[in-house]
Amino acid sequence: MGDININLSPRVPAIPRFNDKTKIDVRYMVISPFVSIHVAWDEKVGELIYNVEEPILSEEDKGNLKRIEQAMREVVNVNFVGAQGEEKLIDYVDKTARLVISELGMKIEEEIFKKIFFFLYRDFIGLNEIEAMMRDYFIEDIECNGVGEPIYIVHRVFRNVKTNIKFDSVEKLANFVEKLAQKTGRYISYASPMLDGSLPDGSRVNATYTKDISSKGPTFTIRKFTKVPWTPTQLIGFNTLSPEMLAYFWMLLEYKSNIMIVGGTASGKTTLLNAIAFFIPPEARVVSIEDTRELNLPRENWLPSVVRTGVSSAGVGEVDMFTLLKGSFRQNPDYVIVGEVRGKEAAVLFQGMASGHASISTIHADSVDTLIRRLETPPISLNPALVNGLDAVAIMTHAIVKKHETRRLREIVEIVNVQQDGTAMTNTPFSWNPADDQFYFKKNSKIVEKISGRFGLTVEELQKELETRTKLIYALFQRKVFGYEEVQRTVNEYHRNPAAVLQKFGVV
Repeated sequence: MGDININLSPRVPAIPRFNDKTKIDVRYMVISPFVSIHVAWDEKVGELIYNVEEPILSEEDKGNLKRIEQAMREVVNVNFVGAQGEEKLIDYVDKTARLVISELGMKIEEEIFKKIFFFLYRDFIGLNEIEAMMRDYFIEDIECNGVGEPIYIVHRVFRNVKTNIKFDSVEKLANFVEKLAQKTGRYISYASPMLDGSLPDGSRVNATYTKDISSKGPTFTIRKFTKVPWTPTQLIGFNTLSPEMLAYFWMLLEYKSNIMIVGGTASGKTTLLNAIAFFIPPEARVVSIEDTRELNLPRENWLPSVVRTGVSSAGVGEVDMFTLLKGSFRQNPDYVIVGEVRGKEAAVLFQGMASGHASISTIHADSVDTLIRRLETPPISLNPALVNGLDAVAIMTHAIVKKHETRRLREIVEIVNVQQDGTAMTNTPFSWNPADDQFYFKKNSKIVEKISGRFGLTVEELQKELETRTKLIYALFQRKVFGYEEVQRTVNEYHRNPAAVLQKFGVV
């Protein structure tokens, strides 16, 4: 990489939790050694601000940067940029910039060049002003509401925070939205002013292009793709759910039960889905279907499928979720995962459940009753009797706990029976009490009884196994086993040799 030393993935720091927002003053590196993030309380505006701290250029350096950028636009090989890995791209930008500087007869000191190089890399290879946010492990969403408006982010620790970044002209923001479209492989224009696609790293993009759609000018929202999923033990650390709940999911998945995760937007549905997928038996074949890639399963025997939009207004070449899901059942899956159920694919999913294919999915709903109403009304229009194939519903919720916005698994509801009129008989073995922020287990699981009948095991044996796995998960948490490879390896070893794993972690 020439003389340029740049680290695009520095170590993720441990960020403490603050009970008092006015005391927050945290700084960490996201692109070393060029860009750091400073999250601090701003007394003048009375709110928390996420500050992107980039290299500072003098007016002369800014002028030189502009000259170099203009010259590089004529010589940069766009096809090369789109096809290479990060190290080669860094080297390419470095050499191209030095060549341009030489041809322009400019004299720039090496330390100044390194600063200029960062902005060249940021704007030619990265995502301009938001590149630092894209590199920030803690950011989940990036939201731009229009020209002259500060960009907001959703931070894993600090939640919704205003940033110091804004686009100050329609032209600049429109050009950036065009860049997003180019990176997703889609097209956006005045004739087609809506964009919905995925960036090369899997992050989901929704954008608008004209004031006809949004009065403040072009907008965009990016839901970042998590390369490393949250592990079950990490969710315990966030108090998202309890070890007993995780042990329960573990048993359900081992015995091929069907699970639906429901909740509002950004309530943590996909996060929970990713976490409980750790418990799918290691030898099992998993097929997933999503409209945009969000799942990241730490396993080998996994076939991820993503929908494809058409290449014309007539929808030529389109492959929708319904088509993918129908095809998935011909791919011999042991488990089928649907990122989010929205339409007619629900009928295929529930028919698959009825035929013995274990399934996990998410849907927007806030209760079992709401879930059933969504399933039986258009555009899904599912026969309520098919819902009987569903074993458990996990309900995620946003919550304010001790003045902090967080996520909780509010309850797990077992489906005992759904009548033709949509009336559901249910059982709720697990629930969260917001008053004391504690999880409670009633120990009267109907699914345990169902598993007992299906697999010839006694209820007592299953309850004992549930207790054992609860202890193991808690032991992993206590020993700070949080890494996704280590957690997955432990779960896989337990499937093969439970006695050895229990002994290793001191579970009796």
